[in-house]
Amino acid sequence: MSKRQKEPLNMDKLPVFQNISPKGRCLLDQGLIHKAFPPSTELLYRGAQISGAYIVTKGRLRVFSISPSGAEATLYCIDPGETCVLALNCLFNDLLYPAWVATETETSVAILPGPTFRQLFESEPSIQNLTVHALSSLVFRLMGELEQVHFCTLEQRLANLLLLRASTEGILRMTQQELAYHLGTTREVIARLMGDLVLKGLVKTRRKEITIVNAKALAALITELTTDC
Repeated sequence: MSKRQKEPLNMDKLPVFQNISPKGRCLLDQGLIHKAFPPSTELLYRGAQISGAYIVTKGRLRVFSISPSGAEATLYCIDPGETCVLALNCLFNDLLYPAWVATETETSVAILPGPTFRQLFESEPSIQNLTVHALSSLVFRLMGELEQVHFCTLEQRLANLLLLRASTEGILRMTQQELAYHLGTTREVIARLMGDLVLKGLVKTRRKEITIVNAKALAALITELTTDC
C-alpha cells in the first residue's frame, strides 16, 4: 500500500460504519488508515503478509490469479463498502495472501489493523455483517466464474462481461488487454472475438472504449451459446 489520503474519509457515508457504537468509533479513530491509489496499482501479491482488513471506500479492486505462463484471470472484484474475504481469512488464520490485488480505477481504501478489526468483530454487529456478506458474496461470485469457465464458451463469457460491466448508456471503458486479464486469455483472442461482435453489429469499438449497439441481440447470443454448451 502506498500513500495516505490528505483528507479523512467521512465514514458515515459507508453503511458498515453508520451503526458503530461509541466505543467502536473510538477504536476506529485510533486505528483506521486511509490510502488512495492511481489505476493499475498492485496492492497485494501472492505470499504477502496481511496486516489488516481492507475496505474499499471509492473505486474498485480486482483480485486475480496468475498462471505459470503469466496469464491473469479475475477471481472477483471489490466495490465500495466491501472488503476482501481472502485477506480476512489470512488475518484470522495467520496465512499468507493467496492471490494478487490491483486497482482498476482511482481507488481509496480504509485499512483496519488486524488487532482493531478483531476487537470490532467481537462486539460490533455491522463488522460481523460485513464479514458474513464478504464471505457469501465471494462464494456466489466464484461459483458464477467456475460455471462460466467449465460450461460456457469464451465468446459467451465475453458477451456476459460486456453486459455486466457496461454503464447505463451501454459504454464500457476497458482495453482489450484488460478484458483478456479478466477472462484469463490473450489480447489477440479478445481482438478476434471483438471483431466478430463488431461485424455482427452488436458493438462498436474505439480506443479504450466499447459501446454496446444491440444489448438484446448480445444477450440472445449468450442464450444461444448456453443452449449449445
